[in-house]
Amino acid sequence: MLDLFKFTALAMTALPLAASAGSVDLLVGSYTQGERPGLYAYRFDTASGRLDARPWQQLRLDNPSWLVVCPEQSHVYAVNENGPGARDPVGRASALSLDGQHRLTLRNQVSTLGQHPTHATLSPDGRYLLVANYSVAADPGGTLAVLPIAGDGTLQPVTQLSSYQASHVDRKRQRSAHLHSVNFAPDGKTAYVADLGGDRVYAYRYAPQANAEQPLQPAKTPFLALPPGSGPRHLVFDVEGRHAYLTLEMAGQVAVLDVATDGTLALRTLVNLFAPGFAGDNGGGALHLSADGRFLYAINRGTDNHLVAFAVTADGGLKPLQRRATDGRLPREFAIDPTGRFVLVAAQGDDRIVVIARDPATGRLGKTLQTVEVAAPSDLKFLRP
Repeated sequence: MLDLFKFTALAMTALPLAASAGSVDLLVGSYTQGERPGLYAYRFDTASGRLDARPWQQLRLDNPSWLVVCPEQSHVYAVNENGPGARDPVGRASALSLDGQHRLTLRNQVSTLGQHPTHATLSPDGRYLLVANYSVAADPGGTLAVLPIAGDGTLQPVTQLSSYQASHVDRKRQRSAHLHSVNFAPDGKTAYVADLGGDRVYAYRYAPQANAEQPLQPAKTPFLALPPGSGPRHLVFDVEGRHAYLTLEMAGQVAVLDVATDGTLALRTLVNLFAPGFAGDNGGGALHLSADGRFLYAINRGTDNHLVAFAVTADGGLKPLQRRATDGRLPREFAIDPTGRFVLVAAQGDDRIVVIARDPATGRLGKTLQTVEVAAPSDLKFLRP
């Protein structure tokens, strides 16, 4: 059995606050230094757009930079983006239970057999957690890890590990594979792995019934090649699974993709996230569709630090709508609240969460309503009441 305290000092506090009728809980993952807690729970008022200045709960975890909430809200999984030089140098994934009052309890941790795990997703049947190990170092490079989930929600040791080849187009950033995300198509049949270091998105058929220890098998068309040096990062699908959108971090673009019935991806077009004449550093990052699928939002980081809004056309294309400053450096992630009236941005570089007004009808972003100090926030996940 794992000695959890060998890896992280657990110190959870839960204030006896009751959520109001118009509030929801927001989980915030962050990067940790010193004795920073790492994982927080805040209350967000969906009527006023106000985020409580203090978390009502916090949990000591090392670098829980990405969070996955299971559909039943009984468990939360976090990747611990550890690596050489960190307090805990071993990349890990953590399983936490979530009770009816949304109180978190750490259940167990397992190694992801890689460095800097940066993204994860659950298989459609909840049997596996798929983890993208980014790995800053060229050796061992990024890998994809498949972790089985036990009946009680705890994580089991890695049962499948896949490695990849770098493109070497950018000699500094693409010396090895750097996996940045893993996602399932809406039909649950295909998993896609974005490799920033290889300029590819890999496709796997999900077939646990054929091999429970190795549930991912290369698809008939095993990968989509993106422009050299573009650096694929995050991928989202429309609700029908006919179109997908992919941020290209190094190019500062969104790739519009068409999805065939067999899951094969095809590049339709590239859309810039930066303004004409912009000569700074790009960093295409997080992207999300609005709940109604009418609008797509994507972040361009680097020296730009803007949130870019697009209207989604009838054929799945993108029509530029608005560029809006994030009011914070290095925005790592963002989330649209359940009402669709607010966007919360995790500005990692300025240690803050920025609350921005949004018009659900037009998709346009309005004024900044609030900023809340949070140390190096990296991921935001709303919970259902």
